[in-house]
Amino acid sequence: MIPQETVDRILDAARIDEVVGDFVTLRRRGANLVACCPFHNEKTPSFYVSPSKGIFKCFGCGKAGSAVGFVMEHEHYTYVEALKYLANKYHIEVKEKEETVEEIAARQRTESLMLVSEFAQKFFVNSLLHTDEGRSTGLNYLHSKRGLDDETVERFGLGWAPSGRTALTDAAMAEGFKAEYLVEAGLCIQYEDGRVVDRFHSRVMFPIHSLAGRVIAYSGRTLSSESNIAKYVNSPETPIYVKSRALYGIWLAKGDISKSDKCFLAEGNVDVVSMHQLGLRNVVASCGTSLTEEQIRIIKKFTNNITVMYDGDAAGIHAAQRAIGMILKEGMNVSLVLFPDGDDPDSFCRKHTLEEVRDFISRNEMDFVSYMALVNPVADNDPLGRANLINVIADTVALIPDAVKRSVFVDAVSQRFGVETRIIFERINADRRQMREDERKEEERARRRVEAGLQPDYDPAAPAPEAPRPVPAQGLQALEENRTLAPAERELLTFILSYGTSELDFESDSDYYSGSEDDKPTVADFIRAALEADGISFANKAFRDAYDAYMKEYDEGYEQEEIVRMLLNSPDRTVAFVTAELSMEKYQLTVKNFEDAMTTKDSWLVNFVPKAILVYAGKRIEDRMATLIKSLATAPEEQQTAIMAEMQKLSAAQKTVKQRIGRERID
Repeated sequence: MIPQETVDRILDAARIDEVVGDFVTLRRRGANLVACCPFHNEKTPSFYVSPSKGIFKCFGCGKAGSAVGFVMEHEHYTYVEALKYLANKYHIEVKEKEETVEEIAARQRTESLMLVSEFAQKFFVNSLLHTDEGRSTGLNYLHSKRGLDDETVERFGLGWAPSGRTALTDAAMAEGFKAEYLVEAGLCIQYEDGRVVDRFHSRVMFPIHSLAGRVIAYSGRTLSSESNIAKYVNSPETPIYVKSRALYGIWLAKGDISKSDKCFLAEGNVDVVSMHQLGLRNVVASCGTSLTEEQIRIIKKFTNNITVMYDGDAAGIHAAQRAIGMILKEGMNVSLVLFPDGDDPDSFCRKHTLEEVRDFISRNEMDFVSYMALVNPVADNDPLGRANLINVIADTVALIPDAVKRSVFVDAVSQRFGVETRIIFERINADRRQMREDERKEEERARRRVEAGLQPDYDPAAPAPEAPRPVPAQGLQALEENRTLAPAERELLTFILSYGTSELDFESDSDYYSGSEDDKPTVADFIRAALEADGISFANKAFRDAYDAYMKEYDEGYEQEEIVRMLLNSPDRTVAFVTAELSMEKYQLTVKNFEDAMTTKDSWLVNFVPKAILVYAGKRIEDRMATLIKSLATAPEEQQTAIMAEMQKLSAAQKTVKQRIGRERID
């Protein structure tokens, strides 16, 4: 067994376009990549790869899935073999072992830390919006000093840590959370005498999210001007938060990064929030630490292009020059923007319109050679300083893996400084020889570490492993056992996979819900309640298995995006296939397209989720009627009366359902 922590590392590292690109030549088309499908013969490309979703899908043969699914399909590997292939590709050591009792407890403890961290986020938001101190101090600062609107505050989950030193501690413990979890999650501090106090107090709170959108840490900004108070207090590293692997804003920005094929890299949280509000939403920042290789690789999942927007002071310039080499070494393209003196991305965005900022960026974005020459001015009468600068830039060019790109930048350096390209290449070649030697040694060490994992023990007496269910070649239809119910079940499952954790905001007098305003059902809960009330489950096994797999993770408290990701990477490849199919296809309304509905998402869900359930009820009646009609012809005379009586009841129920569906229709 591969430990779950290792599986998570493999799946996090596996970038769908890189994995597929090893086997297929991909071309960009908007936010996606396209190619001729490797699974069937075609001349017109119908094979799509979505980097932001981490999914591939062929609209010709119907195959779909995640990176691990692609390797399984293309190489005919088992799930474990595909994981090992990806581990080898990304130099991740695999040590198989049985999950011990201690490891199970550690996994459960990690989830407990997630839950307490998410409770804290709700507490901070409530303190900001619904307490006098939060509104007058924190919210007023965000509105008046930072120019943030309520929508942005809500989108980023900004909050307020009250001035009381035990406000969060008391609230969390009242809800049943243990003090040890508060301390281990970095939310509280425990003194030697046993006292537990809040780590954050009297601060505006910026929650830090994982790639899947779960809250894992915080950054708290003081509003005090006293010099002895730290401007920012950040969460320490915890079992759920590793600073080098986190990027502020990535969970909101990843789609826009992929769509625009560019990532703006800023220094601070406020820079990200301000740029996002203005309309530049493909922006992230490192979380209170210097840029790391892990953070760059996260960005690389969605684009190969980074524009660095650090401050123009000495510290910002030093950090930018360090970032240049790291980004280039990962095979990515880097450009840089210097803002006018006294400005950073936050202040500049607050002074200008979106078009003005975009125009400024397009006019002032420069390559790294131009940037390094600009921020390291050398006098004409300083030949030694000039030589040192050229060598530093040449060493930076040497980090670029692509030979053609290196050659282009060598020409640029030669033209700018008047140095022969031969001399620059000699310097670069010496650098790369040393780099290759270092890499060879590291690869040899990595090969020895992973070799054992790639050669599993073979026991001829052991029973053959159960073969996974084959993924159909002709789409979902090949999995449908009951064609009458399949469209309605597919519709309900699409709602769950797309909007399962979204709340249904019914009116207080709704026929569908009579609960309190503070206890609104989610889409998943509403559909499950409707099915369980009638004591039914999906008739088609593939849809039923996907439904059950979703509900299992939903009941564990995971967020929507994380649940879908788990299903896409499920060892049950039919579950993964169904999830990929329904995640990739654009959902079309039965009555009208969502684009023509002229309504909000909330209103749309309130209208169409209940209607989908009614349609399913009607289809079940139709299916039962067909069964009864077929049995009536061969049933003994004494049973025919009972069958006809049931048919009469079903006919009346069918009429009622059709009437209700008619009333639900949106004109």
